[in-house]
Amino acid sequence: MLFADRTAVVTGGGSGIGKAIAQRLSAEGARVAIVDIDAGRADAAARELGTAAVAIQADVSRPEDAVRLAAEAAARLGKIDILIHSAGVGAERRFLDTTPEEWRRIVDIDLSGTFYTCQAVAKVMAGHGYGRIVTLASTAGIRGGTGRTAYGAAKGGVITLTKVMAVELAQYGITANTLAPGAIETELVKKMHSAETRVVYRRGIPLDRYGEPEEVAAVALFLASDEARYVTGAVLAVDGGFLAAGVMHSRSG
Repeated sequence: MLFADRTAVVTGGGSGIGKAIAQRLSAEGARVAIVDIDAGRADAAARELGTAAVAIQADVSRPEDAVRLAAEAAARLGKIDILIHSAGVGAERRFLDTTPEEWRRIVDIDLSGTFYTCQAVAKVMAGHGYGRIVTLASTAGIRGGTGRTAYGAAKGGVITLTKVMAVELAQYGITANTLAPGAIETELVKKMHSAETRVVYRRGIPLDRYGEPEEVAAVALFLASDEARYVTGAVLAVDGGFLAAGVMHSRSG
């Protein structure tokens, strides 16, 4: 199996894209620590994977929680080979309407949480000279869009932060790459995307559909594997062609 004898930490692993990634890692032989702010959700997801999975409750926006989850995962798994940092929140709020409280909440979780968690886990990885870090950004961090003020800014920061990690952590045998999913059918997106938003989004997606969490998981597994050992600092869009598209004529020709 692709990840036999490997261990992985998946934040936001109790639902959505994180859960899909955790399931794929486990199916390929990895022992997995599922981290989620909701302890019940983490426990339920870990139970689905059996004895090779453990659950850890943590709020990634708290630096002390990030340090604790890294130490606990290393103790329970024996080491940490892979980190998939998927924990995050989103919101649709126009620039002129975004409040300081909304800004801080999203930046604290999506950007600062990425920094705290990746730094804490990278320190563990550096100790044994190997690591694969995959962060979850978004097409919103690359391309402007209505209602993406705080979310887009935070995810843009995740992309640059990951590139810095790729440069500085290479000496420790650690790669760092980021995924930029587009419109993916998660529970979060189902709540965030109105019917109007869905029509507008699909109009700009050449493949003419939303993606599935499992399709993001497949790309994450490649970046986490030794098949991608010479890939670091990359930003891979999983978006049905959304970022590639400019003017598109009607699909009927």
